[in-house]
This record gives sequence, structure tokens and C-alpha cells, in this order.
Amino acid sequence: MQLGTADMLPDPAKHRLVIEKPFGKDLTSAQALNQVVRKVCDEKQVYRIDHYLGKETVQNLMVFRFANAIFEPLWNRQYVDHLQITVAETVGLEGRAGYYETAGALRDMVQNHLMQLFCLSAMEPPNSLDADSIRNEKVKVLQATHIADIDHIENSAIRGQYTAGWRDGRMVPGYRDEDGASPGSTTPTYASLKLYIDNWRWKGVPIYMRTGKRMPKKVTEIAIQFKEVPFLMFQSASRQANPNVLALRIQPDEGISMRFEVKTPGTSLRTRSVDMDFRYDTAFGQANTDAYARLLVDCMLGDQTLFTRGDEVEASWRILTPLLNVWDAPAPPEVIPLYEAGSWGPIEAELLLNRDNRRWRRL
Repeated sequence: MQLGTADMLPDPAKHRLVIEKPFGKDLTSAQALNQVVRKVCDEKQVYRIDHYLGKETVQNLMVFRFANAIFEPLWNRQYVDHLQITVAETVGLEGRAGYYETAGALRDMVQNHLMQLFCLSAMEPPNSLDADSIRNEKVKVLQATHIADIDHIENSAIRGQYTAGWRDGRMVPGYRDEDGASPGSTTPTYASLKLYIDNWRWKGVPIYMRTGKRMPKKVTEIAIQFKEVPFLMFQSASRQANPNVLALRIQPDEGISMRFEVKTPGTSLRTRSVDMDFRYDTAFGQANTDAYARLLVDCMLGDQTLFTRGDEVEASWRILTPLLNVWDAPAPPEVIPLYEAGSWGPIEAELLLNRDNRRWRRL
């Protein structure tokens, strides 16, 4: 508002406003913030920045999906069993308790980073590569998305908070013992969700998301697990059917791998899972451009493709706000599941998939 009062955004062609995430703290605040922004400048001037969209491997999602005829025909409910999106961090608060105590995992990571990965994984092909065509498709898939069982949140969303544990051979404190954190805090440092998309492509296919701090590895991955074959004729070396998995590694070890079955050497028809692997550093031998640098250059050029639009932000908050209303409610400290630093999250998160006869990938 102060920028408008000072008349610093008068020309849509020359003056641009960059806003860092998170944009608002829930649906109501995001709508109010959008109203304030639109009073002082045009939507064409607004660049809501999320550095994940500047990563080469995130941008490659559209190329991989829509430039390869062998994958896109399989990218639907007929062949895909489920999707898993993981953003795991090894760090703790890193001195950000003042911010994180009021944010938590949903606001800090899910509403922006994970939702952007989700949109690019699930959206329909755009008519062209201009900014609005791409962002229109992202909005459409968000509008069709909902938490799997909104009436029974515990069956669709799990939160957690890390306790003391080991990291790189040293003991690290639990969240409540970090500088600036409340001793009785219920702020989630871990969140896992089960979502559904009500459209023709994805109806009935669950999308599982998870993110957490003090995880064993720093890794971001999108995994598409395909359905099992209708009838398994061959004997598997592991004595169970092994579904095909297409994994897109966003960071680190940027690349793509595909898991499929092959015959093991010998006289019997036994199978084993193997991986076909593509790595960016091996194929191109060059460092990726810094994500923020790429985005800021796009901003200077007036290209909004890799920036979120106002209605897209609101659509994302619409999905998560019912969950935030539950998790933000006052509750005793013991209500939040705990997990040891250096582990993959609370046991309740494992049960979220186990109830569906599925399991999280071990990364």
C-alpha cells in the first residue's frame, strides 16, 4: 500500500512488484492481500516468487511430460496407481523460530513448494507456452483438488514435530528445545497429506505429499507409481510384484530414473527390479543456473511464466485452509505426533499409506 501511496508503481510496462512466499497465511489473508495489491498495481506487474519454479529440474517437468510421446499417454488414472511428492530437509530451525512458530510445515513448504510440484505433475497440457496458458492449467487442477477425507482429517493428513536425535554423528536438539521455540509448541515440522483430484485424468488416484525438517536426507522427488500388471506370470526374486516407478529427482542428484522388471540370468524365468537412470550432471556437464537468478531475470524481462498468479495462490490456500483451521486450534502439546530427528517422520505417516496397502518410498 505504501508503494502505491508513494506512486512507485505507476507504469505496468516498467514497474514490477516481487513478493516472496508465503503469500498470506490462509485463504482469507491471501484474498485480502490480493485486494491490497490490486488497488495499487495491475496483476501484470505482480511477480509472486517461489524459487522452486526456477530450478531446472522443475522446469523440465513440462518438457518431460509433453515432449515425449511414450510417457504422456500413460499419465492418467488408467495406468497410474498413485503419486508421491517428497520435500525432505535435514536442517532444523536455523535461527528462524520467530517465523516458523507462526508458520509451520504447511505454510512454509506445502502451500508453495509442494503445490507447485503438484501442479506441474498433474495439470493438463497448455495450449501454448505463454504465461497465462500455463498458469490457467495450474489453476484448473488446483480447483479440482481436495483433501481426501475432509470430515476425518486424521485419515488424510498427519502432522509431526521432531524430537532430539542424531545428525551427521552429533546430537541435535528437539524442536521445543530450539532457541526461540515455545516449550509447549504444537507447531508441525512435518506434514503429510492425501489428496484427490476430481477430473477425468486423475479421478480416484491418490496424491501423497510429505515434507519435514530433520529428515535423514535432503531430497526432493516426484514419484509416479504405475499399477501392477493384471496377472503376474513370472516368479519375482523378491516373491512379490514390483510395480514400475518413474522418479523425477528435483534435488540433489538431479535427474530421472525408471524402475522396471527384467529377467535374472539363469534357466528359470525369474524377475528383478532394475533402474534406468538419467543424470543432469553426466548428460550436460554444467552447473545449473541459480533459481533466484533465473527468476529475477525473467521478472526484468516481463515474463510471468514461472511466477504464481493471484487466483492460483487463493486456489492453493482453499485446499489447505480447512486443515489449517484444525491444526491451528489450541491443543495440548501431546496432541502432536513426535518423530526422532534423523528419521522419516512419525509412525502415523506410515500408517496413512499402509491403510491404503501402499508405502512411502525409501529415498
